[in-house]
Amino acid sequence: MLNVTQNHKFGFGTQIRKSPYFEATMRWGATSYSVYNHMYIPRSFGNPEENFWNLVNKATLSDVSVQRQVEIKGEDAARFVQFLTPRNLSNFAVGQCKYILVTNANGGILNDPVLLRLGENHFWLSLSDSDILLWAQGVAVNSGVDVEICEPDVSPLQLQGPHSGDIMVALFGETIRELKYYRLAEFNLLGIPLIVSRTGWSSELGYEIYLRDSNRGDDLWEYIMKVGQPLGLKPGHTSAIRRIEGGMLSYHADMDANTNPFELGLERLVDLQMEADFIGKKALQEIAKQGVSRRQVGIEIDGEMLTGANNEFWQIDMESKHIGNVTSAIYSPRLQKNIALAMVHKDYSEIGLEAELHTPFGQRGIKIVPKPFYDPNKNLAMVGSFAASNNNSSQTVSS
Repeated sequence: MLNVTQNHKFGFGTQIRKSPYFEATMRWGATSYSVYNHMYIPRSFGNPEENFWNLVNKATLSDVSVQRQVEIKGEDAARFVQFLTPRNLSNFAVGQCKYILVTNANGGILNDPVLLRLGENHFWLSLSDSDILLWAQGVAVNSGVDVEICEPDVSPLQLQGPHSGDIMVALFGETIRELKYYRLAEFNLLGIPLIVSRTGWSSELGYEIYLRDSNRGDDLWEYIMKVGQPLGLKPGHTSAIRRIEGGMLSYHADMDANTNPFELGLERLVDLQMEADFIGKKALQEIAKQGVSRRQVGIEIDGEMLTGANNEFWQIDMESKHIGNVTSAIYSPRLQKNIALAMVHKDYSEIGLEAELHTPFGQRGIKIVPKPFYDPNKNLAMVGSFAASNNNSSQTVSS
């Protein structure tokens, strides 16, 4: 049973899975969990602001096993993966990662995973919250392609923050510094098989450590914490504050199957001119021709600081006209501002526009501002000598 509020308990039974790190996160102070991709995910280790400062000043270790992998292998794997996404993968090398969109026939976004290429015909889709395993298997059924699609025994951790590089050196040795942004490599730690990538959902310097043997989850967590604690490592969770500061998108909140890439300003992830076909190509060609009716924007919200993130979409009005909704909102202690991502009508999307926001705790004024709100060039995430050669790489932009 999970404590959700002071007076309520919810039990989900065996249909909601536990990660290999579940017991470890409880021992290390996780106070609440939610459900993502049919699994429990730690959502708090006490104070969200303290978690934020641990992340941006030192380093945090987070259980993100909920980022389930869809493994695609076989003679036609590369061609099949290209069919799933509008991003041009013709220059996608083995050992590289790319942020991609998976679209439906209408051009709507079904998922925004990181794609990892482990071999010439071996790929992982590292998922946000939706059932792309079933989608990919369904697409493959009558496609005539030679592919095998499954969910492998893979459970990632995120080690993120400015001290994460030094912690990784302590774990894996100096050669880990050679791992470039949005690249991956195989490692073995204490006999535990791993894939390590220079990626993460934090906009900070960071790594994702993909465990390939779920029986070793407790061993891996405890060893990383043992090595990392003297270097400032804290147990933590993905930070809503930091991801909104960085303009990072959350599936089901900032986009869904009714959202197309052009509304989000992600047209760089869509190649309508490439020869290869992909699901949604015709629809996206038409959208590109006709234009969009709404756009995602960043906003600042007036008034007292927000306590926690929004749990519903907040309506934005201008002169009594509904012009859009806030999708993700938070108070940033670093910026000392209430910041948010919103989807608004295109005619009301210009920087500087002011409008009214309706929240459960009253009406607030808002102003549209540039996004992301902090470190727009992703310099923090690309810290190191390899940043210059990868300065067009970004999980939220074009990596």
